[in-house]
Amino acid sequence: MPVYELLDGRLAPANQTLFQIEGLKERQDIQRMLREQIAVLGDDLLVLAEEYGGWVDSNRRIDLLCLDSEANLVVVELKRDDAGHMELQALRYAAMVARMTFAEAVAAHAEFRRHNGVDGDGAEAAILAFLRWEEATEESFAQSVRIVLASADFGKELTTAVLWLRDQGIDITCIRLSPCKLSDGRLLLDVQQIIPLPEAAAFQTQIGLKRQAERMDRIERHDLRYRFWELLLDRAKTRTSLHANLSPSKDTWKSAGIGKRGFQLNYGLRQHDCSVYLWIADNKAAYNALLSEREAIETQFGAAFIWFEADGQKGCSIAYNMEGGYRSPPEEFEQIQDRMIDAMIRLEKVLVPRVLAMK
Repeated sequence: MPVYELLDGRLAPANQTLFQIEGLKERQDIQRMLREQIAVLGDDLLVLAEEYGGWVDSNRRIDLLCLDSEANLVVVELKRDDAGHMELQALRYAAMVARMTFAEAVAAHAEFRRHNGVDGDGAEAAILAFLRWEEATEESFAQSVRIVLASADFGKELTTAVLWLRDQGIDITCIRLSPCKLSDGRLLLDVQQIIPLPEAAAFQTQIGLKRQAERMDRIERHDLRYRFWELLLDRAKTRTSLHANLSPSKDTWKSAGIGKRGFQLNYGLRQHDCSVYLWIADNKAAYNALLSEREAIETQFGAAFIWFEADGQKGCSIAYNMEGGYRSPPEEFEQIQDRMIDAMIRLEKVLVPRVLAMK
């Protein structure tokens, strides 16, 4: 949106200009002014360091390294003109400082204060006062790293990348700095947060938290299933060679061929229940042949099966379900797995000879 000047009872648009046209340099002018008035970028920020590069084997430096009121580190990257690929640079910096300790932050702030003619010995007290802490709490310090990108212009590629990064749970903000010139030659700076839009920030935060929780739940499920399969396959090897060549994974099933194309003996695993089943791929005649022996098959197995034939699918299954899944208490895993292995051995004994005898 353009900036207007109220001039003699009318609205006069301020002329858009460029930092370089006005002779303003990126580091000496823009960075300096924002360093001295960091509230322009956020009213909860404290500048810890300027041109920070406290890492080994790299000459890269963060324009402004800040701290927010929640004790999170904030990487501020500035560009006078086109933002280019500054999001990639900022991500590298965020990764580099992610493990910063409270003591390292104090040392960086002390150096910053000395460089600007302020007593460095007051660095720790200044940080504690800003955070409203009585004493340093290492486990609460720098639990996250935020990124603020400030530039006169943001291209479509960059904003697309930023929106995707936010969707992945990265806290990254874009602030546009637009210089304007009034009729009398005075300069204004129009500061607009463009990502996320301020009025949508709370809603987007809620969506982000939901997606983050869903992502963490998915990771947890994958980890639990992997561990369950790892234990089951290891235990099964001592009793049957059917699935001996398989490796654990995050999947919800484990399949093994029986020596005849289109037939598989599978373990199935869900949150609170599990199964063993014969999968018959695109062979209705074979399924019907086994179904015709249902009573004899289930009697020999010792329990009833679930005979499943779904419309529109190219397969059928004959399954035996049991209680207990990957979200069961870990101390119950062995009992659940023993039941699954026992059922698989019985399933193989009952069904495989019948399938192999089919023409």
